[in-house]
Amino acid sequence: MRPIRLASIAACAVLAATAAACGASSDEDGAVVQWWTWDEKQAQSWEKCVPAFEEANPGVTVEISQYAWDDYWTKLTAGFVAGSAPDTFMDHVNNYPEYTSQGQLLPLDDYVESTGYDLDQLAVGVPTWTYTDDSLYGLPKDWATVAFYYNADMLADAGLTADDVMNMTWNPDDGGTFEDVIARLTVDENGVRGDEPGFDPENVAVYGINSLGSNGVNGQDTWANFASTTGWTLGDEPNWPTTLQYSDPRYVATAEYLRDLSTRGLTPAEGEFTLGQAEQLGSGSVAIVQSGSWNATSFYALPDLNVGIAPSVIGPEGERRALSNSNADSIWAGTEHPDESFAWISYMNSPECQDLAGADGSFFPSIASSMAVTTESLGAQGIDVTPFTAQFEAGTLFETPAFEHGQEVGDAISPLSEAFFTFERDADVFTEMDEASREILAQ
Repeated sequence: MRPIRLASIAACAVLAATAAACGASSDEDGAVVQWWTWDEKQAQSWEKCVPAFEEANPGVTVEISQYAWDDYWTKLTAGFVAGSAPDTFMDHVNNYPEYTSQGQLLPLDDYVESTGYDLDQLAVGVPTWTYTDDSLYGLPKDWATVAFYYNADMLADAGLTADDVMNMTWNPDDGGTFEDVIARLTVDENGVRGDEPGFDPENVAVYGINSLGSNGVNGQDTWANFASTTGWTLGDEPNWPTTLQYSDPRYVATAEYLRDLSTRGLTPAEGEFTLGQAEQLGSGSVAIVQSGSWNATSFYALPDLNVGIAPSVIGPEGERRALSNSNADSIWAGTEHPDESFAWISYMNSPECQDLAGADGSFFPSIASSMAVTTESLGAQGIDVTPFTAQFEAGTLFETPAFEHGQEVGDAISPLSEAFFTFERDADVFTEMDEASREILAQ
């Protein structure tokens, strides 16, 4: 049997939307399409799509592999160098620009045009995954953002309601109702709350919220959702910035406010806890944690814990803002099966496959109709993800910018940011961070 050709896919363009549309031929040995991911839960979810795809494409076999985050990128880079990288893989916006400039990724535009794949069905990510040459190098598969997970019983014990945490306002001057809430939820070892006389910030039994400092270049899990409500943006351009903007007074005020929370005992100091976010909430060490949508099922699986979710804060301009990112499926430029590889990733990013894989709740699908399936499925498990989806629908999410040399920028910026939030450096460090970003981005 002969290999599948682009022409045969184009003649059956609907294959991108449904695996049952038509079959595909292969050579005598068949074609094995590899797909890698760093996410164990997603690996299991996407595996559910393989049988239908293989049935529609006789002779084509899909092999899914999952590696832990650090090992993943090391193995992928080694594969590029050795000429043994996977045909397809889940890609991250921090890394794809460098891979593209190195010639490691296959541009997808011709395949999109020839197959009739509908990019308009993807609600997120297409501009971010369009490189400076105006070519597309990944099909955005998901989206994610951050919200507040809270211990509903602690909330009730503090005399607070769900509405109090669902509608928290914030500003860097007095903290708004956000500070009122976390102060009320904070309890010292003598049972005195953070908003009561005699509170001891040096001996805290329960913090109102987890640490909101550091977290690398874009602060997705920590400060991004606060700083962005002031009108501040990470880069001087939405994508391909020439500099990052940490020395902007709006960011400085945000960072100083969030760092100061630990000195007042309302949050743990940076690095005080080695426990993960779910473990902090589950152990009762904190009453609220800010964490990602990808962790929803993990939080609701915590034993003997009544969990709720609240959206990000309403900022000084009267609007919520939340950083979102979208992973995508890319094709290695050295693949021996480019046509089959596009057939696979276009099927992954179709309503049929995203409906099936997304029902697990291990990711938020990039296709709106599939996101509705995920929302319904999670709702049936008692997990209300409306605080995430409402911001998606309201258009208050913003995507992390794409830029070159992401790893190098991270290596330069992260230790400086950490030094500020651990009180080793003062706000003068932000000018140094900006200068480092400009130098690296100019390369």
